[in-house]
Amino acid sequence: MTQPLLLVGAGGLAREVLAAARALPDEFKTIGMLDDDPDRHGSDVDGVPVLGPTDLVHEHTDALVLVCVASPGRPDGRANVVRRLDLPAQRYATLVHPSASVAPGVELGAGTVLLAGTVITAPQRVGAHVLAMPQVLFTHDDSVADFVTCAGRATLAGAVTVAESAYLGAGSLVRQGVRIGARAVLGMGAVVLSDVPDGETWVGVPARPLGPR
Repeated sequence: MTQPLLLVGAGGLAREVLAAARALPDEFKTIGMLDDDPDRHGSDVDGVPVLGPTDLVHEHTDALVLVCVASPGRPDGRANVVRRLDLPAQRYATLVHPSASVAPGVELGAGTVLLAGTVITAPQRVGAHVLAMPQVLFTHDDSVADFVTCAGRATLAGAVTVAESAYLGAGSLVRQGVRIGARAVLGMGAVVLSDVPDGETWVGVPARPLGPR
């Protein structure tokens, strides 16, 4: 049965999630976007109306919800929105693009989105409200916590732990057994060979701390 879907956010990420939802027409029909920027209200994004502020999720009780917020400058931004909305877990959709490859036995938390070409190679649990952009790779025995963002082509080798609200930049590579701390940020193309502490930004090859935010 096709379910109505609301996207929280009306920027570029919402457009990507909308395209992924449209690739699953038997599962979702996107009825609108919600955004707290009043200049967006009443506008149209790729054929979908911006209905108003995010609190309208509480009026559309029959619709599933996805929070489309992600920024390396505010790695906990999606978590803050989800906590403010305070919806039960069953209100959130879980969206897997049809071109993603997800091994049998993988568990995906509520609100998680896997965009085109994402690969998860072996059974593992991926947390709630995780965002995997195109071509992301999770290999065996990884642990990905709630609210993690993985930009395009980010790659985790085996037994990597990624803590809550970490942001992995496009093309970043994480060595087997490494831990990425909560709210940590990896720069684009970073090659991470050792543990990254909570809240730090690491960049380069091999990656080194840029300094706390």
